[in-house]
Order: sequence, then C-alpha cells, then structure tokens
Amino acid sequence: MNNVANKIVIFGVGLIGGSFARALKQAGAARSIVGMDRSPASLQRALELGIIDAIGDGSEAGLAAAMQDADLVLLAAPVAQTAAILAALLPHLGPRTVVTDAGSTKGDVAAAARAVLGDKLGRFVPGHPIAGRETNGPDAAIPNLYQGKKVVLTPLAENAEADVELVAAAWRACGAVIHRLSPEEHDKVFAAVSHLPHLLAYALVDDIAHKPHADLLFQYAASGFRDFTRIAGSSPEMWRDISLANRAALLTELDAYLAQLTTLRAQLAAGDGAALEAVYGNARHARERWIATIEAAEAPPAQDKAE
Repeated sequence: MNNVANKIVIFGVGLIGGSFARALKQAGAARSIVGMDRSPASLQRALELGIIDAIGDGSEAGLAAAMQDADLVLLAAPVAQTAAILAALLPHLGPRTVVTDAGSTKGDVAAAARAVLGDKLGRFVPGHPIAGRETNGPDAAIPNLYQGKKVVLTPLAENAEADVELVAAAWRACGAVIHRLSPEEHDKVFAAVSHLPHLLAYALVDDIAHKPHADLLFQYAASGFRDFTRIAGSSPEMWRDISLANRAALLTELDAYLAQLTTLRAQLAAGDGAALEAVYGNARHARERWIATIEAAEAPPAQDKAE
C-alpha cells in the first residue's frame, strides 16, 4: 500500500504506541518511526524489538531532530501528560505535522490542546483506539491489536478535513474501523462502558486483597473471577489519570450503579427471587444481543457463491 507517512513520532512506546508502530510497519505505511518515552529502558527495548527505527532524545535539540519533517505524531502516554508533551513539541511543530493522541478521555485532552497550542490548535486531532490488553510495555505490543477494532476520532472545529483524514488513514492501515463522536459524547459513553468497569474491577480485587483470609479466597477464585477482573491488570497510573480526567461523567455512572446495587441488595435481603431473576434475565438478554451485534459486525464477508 502507499505510505501514510514518511516519518512518524510516537510518544510512549508501550502497548498502545508500540502496537500502532508494529501495525504500520507490517502494512508498509511508514518509512521511519521515532520513539519517545520517559523510560530509556522502554525505548531501548522497543528499538531492539524493531518497533521503532530510532530513539528520540527529550532535550530541546533532540526534540527538534525528532520532529523535523515528521508527518504524524501520536501521543500514547497517560492523559495527564498531554499538556506537558504538547508544550514541549509546540516549538518544533512543522508546517505539515499533524498530532493525534490515543487517550481514553477526550474532553480534558481537547482542553489541554486549546490551552497549549494557540493558533496551531487545528493541527491536533484527538482520537481513541478501542483496543487493549492487560499487559504493558514494548513486549506487549502486537501488530494486530487494532485489527477490526474501533478507533473513535473526536475532531475539533478547527481541524482541516485533510488532517483528520491523515489520522484516519493511519488507523485504517492498522486495520481499525473509524468512528466519530464529539469529545463530550465520547466521555459520557466511555464512562459507562469502559471507565466504570475498570473502577469496579479494581475495587473488587482490592477489597478481596485486604481481607484477612485473602490467600484462601484467591486460592479458590476461578475463571469467572479471572474474566471479571482481567482489566484490573491494566496500568494503575493510566487508569488513575483516566478516572480523574473523566470524573464528572464517571461519578454519574457510579451513582447509577450504586442505586442498582441498593435495589439488588433490597431484593436479596427480602428473598425476592423473582425480582433478582428478572434483573439477571434482562442482563443476560442484553448481553446476548450485544455479542450478536459484535459478531455480525466482525464476520468476514460472505463469499460469492459463483466463485
């Protein structure tokens, strides 16, 4: 395929940024990828694994060299670092360079860009790949992480459509399917279906870990517990930042969930099996419909019967 970009700079070479780099390399969509990271060890490992072609130096001179002639920059660092990274790269932002991000919240990221970039705000196209694993670091990066997965772009009014399309093309080269939402819509949706589940998984494991007989409980925890709590293996730093960044929407969803738990507790205390079964049944049917929708969307196209 044709190159999406001659040079891409990635801030954060772990699972998200590293998988982006691997996918683009596999697709032949980038000639050169420069990695930037707080961890020299992560950068060295990413270079050893062939995820990146060069290590960027965080000094002013190093940033200038990394950013020179860059077509696309991906911020794949915790969302709380967005403003600082944008401020560091702003003096080196070339006339054709487009910047995007992979953060799980968008309202705060858009606000940070507005505060930092000034008249170059239009060069920043916010985005969020809906994919992940519970492992972190360059060794967790895989080239097919985004295959068939959604990437939500939340363009700003100041973005040129050509710049939005450049970002979309890069993600398409990774195998992703592009969706668009406003930053506000994005944060409300993901508070419910991503941020709250992570909070609940962390809370359950932390609660059990603090019990005096935690070792006994974990000894008998099986596949159901493992599946429910898988996402508690994600980066605590990243999810701290996400939780705080989307605090208002997350609190709304948490309050609604607490109300649901209060209702379930009352039904359980009253021995109301019919009410409990009704909740369980509705949840099961809703999940089955959701799974069916996913499977239909991800099914390969039917082969022409004439072939």
